[in-house]
Amino acid sequence: MVLRRKINNMSVYLDYQSSKPVDPRVVEAMTPYLSSKFGNPSSLHSLGNEATKILENARQTVAGFINAEKDEIIFTSGATESNNLGIIGFAMRNKQRGNHIIISEIEHISIHNIAKYLAKNEFDISKVPVDQYGKVSVNKIKDRLTDNTILISIGYANNEIGTIQPIAEIGNLCREKNIILHSDAVAAEGLLPIDVKKDNIDILTFSSNDIYGPKGVGVLYVRKGIRLTPLMIGGGQESGIRSGTENIPGIVGMAKAVEIMQQEMDNEIKKLRGYRDHLIKIILRKIPKSYLNGHPTERLANNAHFRFSGIEGESLLLSMNDKGISVSTGSACSSKTLEPSHTLISLGLLHEEAHGSLQFTFGRFTSQRDIDAAAEALPDVVNRLRKLSPLYHKT
Repeated sequence: MVLRRKINNMSVYLDYQSSKPVDPRVVEAMTPYLSSKFGNPSSLHSLGNEATKILENARQTVAGFINAEKDEIIFTSGATESNNLGIIGFAMRNKQRGNHIIISEIEHISIHNIAKYLAKNEFDISKVPVDQYGKVSVNKIKDRLTDNTILISIGYANNEIGTIQPIAEIGNLCREKNIILHSDAVAAEGLLPIDVKKDNIDILTFSSNDIYGPKGVGVLYVRKGIRLTPLMIGGGQESGIRSGTENIPGIVGMAKAVEIMQQEMDNEIKKLRGYRDHLIKIILRKIPKSYLNGHPTERLANNAHFRFSGIEGESLLLSMNDKGISVSTGSACSSKTLEPSHTLISLGLLHEEAHGSLQFTFGRFTSQRDIDAAAEALPDVVNRLRKLSPLYHKT
């Protein structure tokens, strides 16, 4: 594809978890809705009727991706809004039932900040610790249940270290205890098959850009019968749950991204898993005192997350960038702080260990040449930085 050649000419891009390029086929599908097909679904004339038809077809496409019903899909501006609407909207609507909410220690920063907000509004928040690989224990969730527990929010997979959570087991527990399960599935979408009915998920967050659609579009799945308090008041669009004129070009793009993903996901996962395992094997063999963060096997197919003794991840990132290789030290949504990743600290790592971490994430337009370039560059970068570091000891 043209896009693949462009990325490779500019640099080696291995930071797909923070942002994915829009697939050219998605851009092509969106283009008419940025020009001639500009109708508003709320209008009653022919252009509006056409927009309504497009909107509902896209809703059906997205619903099929997670085995949901069409009227259980709410379009939003992205995953952060979906998390806010799903968690705060449910909590406020159901406060009379109870005020206790459970999350894990390694949830996305948006979930942690939502929890802080709710804690200031008379909700009781419990955080479940994870094991050394970042995996949540169902038994530890059980230990924190109370008669006032109304909601549990556990990400389908971790966006930094790639560890996959036992969502089906947690879903079974929630259904047994009549507790609502919310899952942020942004990191997992397109990398794992998601079935909200099979997993007993009640509320689910996912986004467009994480499946190579446009930014600024997200989805909140809300199981039939669950009621939310709207956070945006307006004209009552999206079944009265999320007011505001729908972003038809973005929604068309997201639906096209879903169609492509449904057709190509199996082959894509196989390719990405091969890249992941190859890079992990080379890095752990070539670089002394290098370690894999996250679960060794139960991890996303596109995620390789390492830590290196004696050096800082920011120096690694900048040095790799100088070589034309784009990587990450952790979640892009929380990278503006100098604090170490809360996810890595929750694994039991020391601050200096967490600071010495680097994340590689691969995607649709990654090539074997990209993986080879990273595997060749990183050992030299680590060796040079360690020679300059007073923190590194060879023995």
